[in-house]
Amino acid sequence: MNLTPEERAIGSQNFLEASGMTRRTFLKSAAAAPSLGAAYFGYEHLKGNPVKVGWIGTGDEGSILITQHPPEYLDIVAVADIRPSNLKRAFTGDGNDDRVGLIKKLGEKKAKTIKHYADHKELLADPEIEMVVIAVPLNVHAKIAIDALKAGKHVLAEKLMAKTVGECKEMIRVARQENKLLAIGHQRHYSVLYDNAADLIRTGALGDIKFIRACWHRNNSWPGVDPWRKKVPPEDKEALDSKVQEYGFETVEQLCRWRLFHKTGGGLMAELGSHQLDASSIFLGKKHPLAVMGYGGRNFYGVKGVGSKDKQEDEREIDDHVYVTLEFPGPHYAEDKNDIVIVTYSSINTNKHEPYGETVYGSRATLITETEQSIMLFKEGAPGGDSGGPGQRLRVVSSSSGGAVLESSASLAPSSAAALAGTTMGKISRGYTEEMEHFAWCIRNNIPQDTPVDQHGLRCPGKVAMADAIMALVCNEAMRLKKRIVFKEEWFDPDNPATPEDDAQMKA
Repeated sequence: MNLTPEERAIGSQNFLEASGMTRRTFLKSAAAAPSLGAAYFGYEHLKGNPVKVGWIGTGDEGSILITQHPPEYLDIVAVADIRPSNLKRAFTGDGNDDRVGLIKKLGEKKAKTIKHYADHKELLADPEIEMVVIAVPLNVHAKIAIDALKAGKHVLAEKLMAKTVGECKEMIRVARQENKLLAIGHQRHYSVLYDNAADLIRTGALGDIKFIRACWHRNNSWPGVDPWRKKVPPEDKEALDSKVQEYGFETVEQLCRWRLFHKTGGGLMAELGSHQLDASSIFLGKKHPLAVMGYGGRNFYGVKGVGSKDKQEDEREIDDHVYVTLEFPGPHYAEDKNDIVIVTYSSINTNKHEPYGETVYGSRATLITETEQSIMLFKEGAPGGDSGGPGQRLRVVSSSSGGAVLESSASLAPSSAAALAGTTMGKISRGYTEEMEHFAWCIRNNIPQDTPVDQHGLRCPGKVAMADAIMALVCNEAMRLKKRIVFKEEWFDPDNPATPEDDAQMKA
């Protein structure tokens, strides 16, 4: 959305003011502390020793999690990765603030005590380790998570939960069988910013929501800039060339670029779209979708004779442009089947003009999230009254029914708007640290796997994460088959053996 700096500042201030009417009161402090998990979500700080943890997978996401991990809650005992370059980066970092490495994070003395393994099974045999963080290619998520659970470790795994819904259900079954905690890293469940947005939506301040538009647009069309197609380091090639197949990959290139292939990854929907469909579901009260249709294609990398030589030789199988439309039930769907909310999602590889995020369109206001760092709120203009829109400051009052109602005040003068545009909240936690804090707290306090969230249970346990996997994987099928697919509630039930991959709708 094309907004001026002043309009963006007004929208952010509107959201801060509106959030003050809800039960959440920590938003304005979100940038002032590295983590607000315990204070914000209402559980106590960790008592006792930090949980001893092993890291399985130290690539892009694994290194981010290492950087974001809270040492007061987690004591890293060991790391494991079959790629020598990843193991090295886990300790030294890569010059990126998101991946600083263990030496900078913990100090050289502590880092030297951390064991490193070239195989996850060696790490799982370590009796000192209580839990593992898993950040590995999607096709081996389930196998490694199940190995860890059976080895007596609690498991916090990166998203997407698994390559198939059947694997998701097996992970849940084994976690229950072994009486171990299982959670998946959809970090928006632990984002203070998103929780405030969801809470504001619950008050009804946005009015009737009929449409959510989500997108994550990038431009990887320039030669050599695609983060999913990095060069294979020589040390990885040398170490793995003769044994890569035993780990479930055909070549070292497929292992290192696993996101590009159908066998090993889930494409844009799994890696990016799953986060935003998760956010949309949270905004709608964690509802399951009713149906989906869409289009996906290799519209750039699959077109010969266009672009650079580097692009033409690209070996990827996944779509580089995806567009899906999902139907969700509205709050009164049980009484009236016309009460439908539409969620659209797009992810493209040839243009990054628009910041990634979600826009929630209500009959009384519009809420816009951007890059997990800011949220803006704008009022709809009333007939014959205020104009609303991006230049309008808001007042928030309580309605007779107890919900929040947005009313406009006068638009700011140009000088005041310019001054407001210079203010910023600073960088806000995306939720990685909070999800790891809470997982450790649940271990130390013996919180059962299926404890409700309002009793401080896990905010993204296996059942919740499986729903996100179902949405992403079924979107892929709708695009592959080019037809509308109806979601079935039994797919979302971990005790029911039904899965999308076995459903008749998935046949061409």
